[in-house]
Amino acid sequence: MGGTTATQLDTNETAQRDLTVIVPSVLLAVTLILILLFRSIVTPVILVVTTVLSYLAALGISALVFNHVFDFPGADPTVPLYGFMFLVALGVDYNIFLMTRAREETPKHGASEGVLRSLVVTGGVITSAGVVLAATFAALAVLPLMFMVQLAFLVALGVAIDTFVVRTLQVPALCADIGRRIWWPSQLSRSRSGAAGP
Repeated sequence: MGGTTATQLDTNETAQRDLTVIVPSVLLAVTLILILLFRSIVTPVILVVTTVLSYLAALGISALVFNHVFDFPGADPTVPLYGFMFLVALGVDYNIFLMTRAREETPKHGASEGVLRSLVVTGGVITSAGVVLAATFAALAVLPLMFMVQLAFLVALGVAIDTFVVRTLQVPALCADIGRRIWWPSQLSRSRSGAAGP
């Protein structure tokens, strides 16, 4: 069997298989790297979950826009996987930048105050980088390829959500609520200096 229909079926099946294999593998690898970096279990789990939520939000909004605004005839089956790889890599990168500074501030100011101070120090850089990156990906939408338009829109939207919602509001709010337990089981979760926050 050959032809366009058979090719599209093979592409769809391969894309679905890649999603079920690559996505969990990437998330596991990223979580293990963050555990080694922060010497904590709670922090990496929160950072990975918030990054995945921002990706899912961007994917859902993109699907609505593609179907009801742009009226695309369909979606390229590889877009979700490529979008996931870009957004997880970029989102975790911003998370590391924010939380590494928070880890440095925690011994002096406590966990809750430490993450707020890290947000003040890194916020301008993260926001600027996010805006530039989102605009760069958005520029790819002018290419006359449906795959590139969809990928550009998904990644630009995801970076914007990650920059202005996740990194600015969601992660700092969760860290402030959880307090020093955010660094469990490292020494920071039990130290007196880390206990300044709730």
